[in-house]
Amino acid sequence: MKREKTTKDLGTLSGRILVFGGVYSNWQALQRMWEIAARLHISAQNIICTGDIIAYCAQPAETLQSFTDRGVHTIAGNVEIQLREGQDECGCDFTAGSRCDVFSRNWYPYAQEQLSAESKARMHDYPDFLTFSYAGKKCCVVHGSYFETSEFIFKSTPWSVKARNFSVTDADVILAGHCGLPFHHLEQDKMWLNPGVIGMPANDGTTRVWYMVLEENVAGGFAFQHHAFDYDHRLTAKLMRDNQLPPEYAHTLETGLWDNCDILPEEETALQGKRIELADKIF
Repeated sequence: MKREKTTKDLGTLSGRILVFGGVYSNWQALQRMWEIAARLHISAQNIICTGDIIAYCAQPAETLQSFTDRGVHTIAGNVEIQLREGQDECGCDFTAGSRCDVFSRNWYPYAQEQLSAESKARMHDYPDFLTFSYAGKKCCVVHGSYFETSEFIFKSTPWSVKARNFSVTDADVILAGHCGLPFHHLEQDKMWLNPGVIGMPANDGTTRVWYMVLEENVAGGFAFQHHAFDYDHRLTAKLMRDNQLPPEYAHTLETGLWDNCDILPEEETALQGKRIELADKIF
């Protein structure tokens, strides 16, 4: 029986909004993210996570508890859905037998073991989608896409694929996660925004991780800014190795390069190792 998907409406938001995703059990990066939110004076009610709080790194319990304590808004990524449903694999839609698929057979059981039954049950409170109004725009938060939680959508993904999501949600702005890379795509007066992830670097040869800030524009509409930050990635990598988690992912934390490009289209694969620079935009 197909699961009924859920939507939580946040109403109208104002002021700065912080958006990030893909924490991946990276406790050190998450602590830095909270510090940045405090410095920017962004309250919990204006913080949004695009899902996959849990994944590759060594501190899933601490990471999940921190979300509970903070009370920020989050949707369920594919990992949260699989964990709460008691499934035996991560649901990341990796190709069977690929390196990512093989690695998931290590980190996913580790996360299952580290999280209490109560923590997994709490994930049932996470909706599949968030909606809200902001600066006169209707916004919808998805993980992969509206149609498939684990669908990989990149900057190079044809607009026709993205457009279906706007049609069904009637949104002006879609905020998405899952693919691991920050980008924005504006077309036909619609905006697809991916803040990137904070749990792993963006395959650009730097150890930085990414988030996004939305800010109302006095002239109408809003501006968005892509931002990156550094954190104690060496400690995160050490903890992964200490807990016998995939050393390839620990190496990625230290080099800023993904172990493989199995999930990437040709256009994004060609950009591996090239430092990402993203300009601010007004919408």
